[in-house]
Amino acid sequence: MSLNCNEINQVLSELDLADTFIQEIVQPGYDTLTFRVIKHGSLRTILICTCAGACRINETWGKIPKNPKPLRFNEFLKSHVQGMRINSCVQIGLDRVIKMDVSTWQQKYFIYIRLWSGAANVIVTDESGNILDCMYRRPKKGEVSGGTFIMEEKEPSPDEKSAALQRFPLRTFDELKDAIEQNGGMLNGRKVLGQDGDFDSLSFNKKVDLFYSEYSSSLSRDNLLSQAEKWFNSKKSRMEQALEKLLQKQNDFAGAEKLKHTGDLILAYAQEANGSSLDCTDYDSGQQVHIRLDPKLSPQQNAQVYYSQYKKAVSGQEALAHDIELSRKNLAKLDSEYKALLEEKSVIKIEQMLRRDTAPAQTKEKPHPGLHYEIDGWTIIVGRTASENDDLLRHYVKGADMWLHTRDYAGGYVFIKAQKNKTVPLETLLYAGNLAVYHSKARKNAEADLYYTQVKYLRRAKNGPKGLVIPTQEKNLHIKLDAQKLRELEERG
Repeated sequence: MSLNCNEINQVLSELDLADTFIQEIVQPGYDTLTFRVIKHGSLRTILICTCAGACRINETWGKIPKNPKPLRFNEFLKSHVQGMRINSCVQIGLDRVIKMDVSTWQQKYFIYIRLWSGAANVIVTDESGNILDCMYRRPKKGEVSGGTFIMEEKEPSPDEKSAALQRFPLRTFDELKDAIEQNGGMLNGRKVLGQDGDFDSLSFNKKVDLFYSEYSSSLSRDNLLSQAEKWFNSKKSRMEQALEKLLQKQNDFAGAEKLKHTGDLILAYAQEANGSSLDCTDYDSGQQVHIRLDPKLSPQQNAQVYYSQYKKAVSGQEALAHDIELSRKNLAKLDSEYKALLEEKSVIKIEQMLRRDTAPAQTKEKPHPGLHYEIDGWTIIVGRTASENDDLLRHYVKGADMWLHTRDYAGGYVFIKAQKNKTVPLETLLYAGNLAVYHSKARKNAEADLYYTQVKYLRRAKNGPKGLVIPTQEKNLHIKLDAQKLRELEERG
């Protein structure tokens, strides 16, 4: 339940924000905003929440964590509003809309805080009502930068105020009071009552802060921890199922030696092969075995099929062992994150942690085209197409950077960013070489010759296709794909 019009008036009267200065603005979440204000040397934190069902403004005494990712509206407020003086902060009539008048000696803005569940917003305008920015941009309502927001400011009559007070009385928070008194003045392991132990002596702001941050059904610690439990159980179940599949696959590959042994038997008894099958005595166990063959292939070719399956199984076992270890590490990390979340006392921090882990992954804007890797302090960039190769050469690499490319095979360009007074280590060169072979037509062969040189020794082929260059002063490097190095690159990419 959000604050009603009379509760907002009561909060504002206790806050008395006129003639305070906005020292810092923090937006810990998309629906939460805090102003750290100072007056006569006294610092206070004012919280504004636009979460549906919990819209409110009040002073908070909890620690406010900063968002790890800078949010658009927060950056706007920091550059335009932070440091301003609050001249007045009043509710417009009985509309649950707060108008905050802020200014410097040069500039004056109005901040409208609309605390309507389902349509809450924070809108910053100039003196003419032109919108500078909003917490939520809603084009259909005109609540976007460049739009107009002007509210009619009508003072309610005494009768209207009286009627509103009867219809929307101030809450007494009896449920919260009972819970605190039953726990000896404690709430969720935290002392909340003063020396007198009297709940009624608390300010209305304090009651609001306690109720919404610790006890309300929406955005409360219990509610958030319940969400966290569902998230944890769901994610852990998926990760355990994935691990189970990997273990099952590993078990299937456990018979790799049997495949090799079958190939050996086919070669040993090739003369006894009968078209589609071979019946022979296993020279290891002494038992009779029946081996199915492809009648279209010779015994030697059938044996080669089993040897190929054996190599694939052995290679698969190595990759699976790595994937299984990584899955177990991720499960342990998940358990650690959930434990830290359960021990966190700040509801805003819990909500922030939960949102970070449950929000859909967002594509990060790359500083350059292609792939990016950091290996032992060295930066490796891979262009996968002619366009990426050309773009990297034109705009993102310099003369001292190292360039690698496969000989006699089409493929991407690989660059190692140079470091002042440092020579590229051999190990870094091998990582880059593996990437060059992997992102080329030589991948199927699993090996290739490369040439490498500095970018300053490349020249564009006259009238050649996009990205084509001719190297000079190049050196040769032969690379065989290293599965371990590729796995490490995949983890770091």
